[in-house]
Amino acid sequence: MRVFQFTEQPYPPVWDDHNGSLRVNLPNRKLDPKIAADLFHRYYDEWQLADELGLDIMLNEHHATATCMSAACVIGLSVLARITKRARLLVLGYPIANRPDPLRAAEELATIDVISRGRLEMGFVRGVPQEVPIANLNPVFQSDRFWEAHDFIIKALTSHDEPFNWESENFHYRQVNVWPRCYQQPHPPVWSTTGSTFNAKKLGQYGYVMATLGTGYATRRLFDAYRQGYAEKHSGAAAPADRFAYLGLVAVGRTKEEARRRGELIASYPRSSGIVFAPFKNPPGYLSIEDNVRILKGEGKPRSFTKDGRVVDMASGSVQDLIDAGVMFCGTPDEVYEQIGDFVEHCGGMANLLMMGHAGPMSHEDTVGNLTLFAEEVYPRLKAMRQPEATAVAAQ
Repeated sequence: MRVFQFTEQPYPPVWDDHNGSLRVNLPNRKLDPKIAADLFHRYYDEWQLADELGLDIMLNEHHATATCMSAACVIGLSVLARITKRARLLVLGYPIANRPDPLRAAEELATIDVISRGRLEMGFVRGVPQEVPIANLNPVFQSDRFWEAHDFIIKALTSHDEPFNWESENFHYRQVNVWPRCYQQPHPPVWSTTGSTFNAKKLGQYGYVMATLGTGYATRRLFDAYRQGYAEKHSGAAAPADRFAYLGLVAVGRTKEEARRRGELIASYPRSSGIVFAPFKNPPGYLSIEDNVRILKGEGKPRSFTKDGRVVDMASGSVQDLIDAGVMFCGTPDEVYEQIGDFVEHCGGMANLLMMGHAGPMSHEDTVGNLTLFAEEVYPRLKAMRQPEATAVAAQ
């Protein structure tokens, strides 16, 4: 198993001063650039520690929000490509559906791959609904834009003999010729995220690494949908465990009391990320009819499920609720190892853990302690842990 340390690089000083929305319309006068600079440098220091501890690194991108100051993930990738030595650099995600310039995206990714000497993992995502207005794009066609941008980027990264032209519904290019070309051939590994069984099956057909974010014990149905798609495209073969990834909150302590205290700090992530002004939460056309019906039935809150089917509201659930739902792994090193092992077994195998080992107001000292204890006393056992035997899932 590989473990990627993740933080959204938040600006927590204003989390209690937002007037009902931490995203889109929160005035940036509330940010002190000197504090932000200190936070950025601290987050890079912690990622350097993760590199030294043998962990890999994940970063993402969001816009106009105090929950994530990383508004241009290529900047973070550039810094990390130079200051880290061995860690894989996963960007999850890179919201290509909201970008008008897939050629520039391809050039950025290829350059990062070269600077890092082949350590880039490309995570393409559609983007969250509240950022559609920021991108000034029609949400109805966002999925189409995502796949067109994906197709273009892959072609741009794998065309080496002569320039090509590109004409599609959304993008028009002449003389496409990416310099430098990727360090990894034919291109860096591709990842994506989903909470939809339809998209999970499609990702399985591509054979990309699929990540689910905080879906808890409901993750198995998404993994099984991926397995169906993979088997269809690979002559009935079972999808290997390294095709699956899961983002979980992780809090480790020498004692249960220390772990729970850290767990409360990390739980600030699901409790804050959904604080969005209502008009931005569901732009018309972003969600499918089925998803909108679910919301009208009162099922629109971020939630997960325990193994016995109990519903957990991620925005208000206790640390124990989050543990029960498989959203958080929290406790002593032995307890965290057992919780992760139980989750992997339930999901039928998973070889990538995206570990949110820092969130919100968690201090540098607590973050360092959390990462170090995990890397020294949990991770070695996870790397040696035997995965469940891979099985193919037949089409329903």
